[in-house]
Amino acid sequence: MAFWTNKRIVVTGGAGFLGSYVVEKLQDRKCKDIVVPRRKEYDLRTLPAIIDLFEKVHPDIVIHLAGIVGGIGVNREKPGEFFYDNLIMGVQLMEQARLFKVNKFVAVGTVCAYPKFTQVPFKEESLWNGYPEETNAPYGLAKKMLLVQSQSYRQQYDFNSIFLLPVNLYGSRDNFEPETSHVIPALIKKCINAIDNNEGEIVCWGDGSPTREFVYVGDAAEAILLATEKYNKSAPVNIGSGFEISIKDLVTLIVKYTGFKGKIVWDTTKPNGQPKRCLDTSKAEKEFKFKAKVDFNEGLKKTIEWYKKQCIKRQ
Repeated sequence: MAFWTNKRIVVTGGAGFLGSYVVEKLQDRKCKDIVVPRRKEYDLRTLPAIIDLFEKVHPDIVIHLAGIVGGIGVNREKPGEFFYDNLIMGVQLMEQARLFKVNKFVAVGTVCAYPKFTQVPFKEESLWNGYPEETNAPYGLAKKMLLVQSQSYRQQYDFNSIFLLPVNLYGSRDNFEPETSHVIPALIKKCINAIDNNEGEIVCWGDGSPTREFVYVGDAAEAILLATEKYNKSAPVNIGSGFEISIKDLVTLIVKYTGFKGKIVWDTTKPNGQPKRCLDTSKAEKEFKFKAKVDFNEGLKKTIEWYKKQCIKRQ
């Protein structure tokens, strides 16, 4: 906790899914000066807004979580928007952080930055061994450029920035909107809606063969803060759970835990996305003692129960 004493922290995206957990954990660490810029006041895609933020706040640390994100569908519909908005926001934030002499910049990237065909488990050294999966390449590459910026700024300016690569997140307070949600909340919503509407089937994208790794959002937030406290190197670091599951098995679990009794239909005209995703998380454990704690089954049940409660509240 001493690390956070008398430090002013800017958490971009601090009102979002991951950001809300990061802010809570900062509060648990007795951090008293946390600034969460909101888009209506600070559109971080514009340089004047970033300068205005830094002039008013003068942060000691910036944890950059803000981003334009979504599942395969919206990534395919808006590749230009996903590339430009994420790139311009991150690049300008880090440059202004350097100019305003911010002590540390924490850039949070994405597993989508990895090449489409990467040996499993993904090691940080494999990050440049190919092109990302096409449906989310613009987003993944925009975030990946923050690693290049971070490393070059450390080399030329001795600017202290780090780059973290979290795998797919899930948990309570996730985004469940069908157009922009990721796979777990999308599947939970499909099952609950089908139960509520007495529908006999749900339709899932692809053929179910791809594998994914998921880390509970609270674990990811803890990893980010541990890295902020203890890690000060140029090399990227994976953040994950080390647990891999096929989409088919994931659907089976969500069907079981939601209580959906109908048929599962696989729409193979829709893309599968990246064939496999599973991270080597040994560096995070070695460098800043992070290891995921939340069991996947328990985290999934917790997420489903949270969503059910939200549905009841809206009725």
